[in-house]
Formats: sequence, C-alpha cells, structure tokens
Amino acid sequence: ITAGFADQACREDAIALRGAWGNARFNIEIADDAAEQQQGLMNRPFLPTSSGMLFVYDTPRSMSFWLRNTLIPLDMIFLDAAGVVQHIHHQAIPLDETAITVNKALTSVLEINGGLAKRMGISVGSQAQHPSFDPALADWPC
Repeated sequence: ITAGFADQACREDAIALRGAWGNARFNIEIADDAAEQQQGLMNRPFLPTSSGMLFVYDTPRSMSFWLRNTLIPLDMIFLDAAGVVQHIHHQAIPLDETAITVNKALTSVLEINGGLAKRMGISVGSQAQHPSFDPALADWPC
C-alpha cells in the first residue's frame, strides 16, 4: 500500500489498482498503437518491480498474447472497459510462443513482473484507475 495513495492524481504514466487486498500503483509505459503493441516488453532483461506496460485498445475485443522474444516472466492482467480485472494469467513463461487468449470483451492488458499479482493479492474483480478508461464507463473513474 502506497503512502499518500489517495492524493495521487490520475496520470498517463501510472495505473492504480484497488481491491479487498489493498491498493497498488505501477509506473507504466503505454502501448496504444500497433507497433508498440507488437513490440511490448520484448528483449528487456529486467522490469522494475513497480513498473509495467499497459496495452490499450479503442474497442472491446478478445485478447491474445504470446511471449516471443520476451525475456522475463510476466503476469498479464486483463481489464474490461470499466477498468475491472476480468482475468489474470500468472507467470507467463519467457520466450513461450503459446497463445494466451481471453475470449471476453476487453480493452486493456496490464503486464507486470511474474508472480507479483499473487504476492500482492490482485484478483479478478479488482478495479483499475487510469485516464484511458472512459469516465462514463469506469468503476473507478479519474
């Protein structure tokens, strides 16, 4: 739980999560175009614990990811248009080209270090806050 958490404003470069488990904030990079989404976190040997990448899509869709050329294990947190966690894929295996697919209407995926979601208690139903979520739809609007 971050000190002063409630005082921190919504920013493009950070995402907040909350649930019965508490609160978390990650410094993020945004992947919101095809080139950035294709590159993702490939070829990076390290991701700081408090960091991640948020993939943002304009319209809800099923999602499919793989870890081609990704060197670190990742937790993938799949979010709907309201910013609610719908699925978590824990400990995606580095360099694995097996598709990780979620067939739900989703608009975002947050990638963080593998194992971190379980250690923190992040779970399905947790809420995210970020400017990319439409305030009219978001469960936890900015």
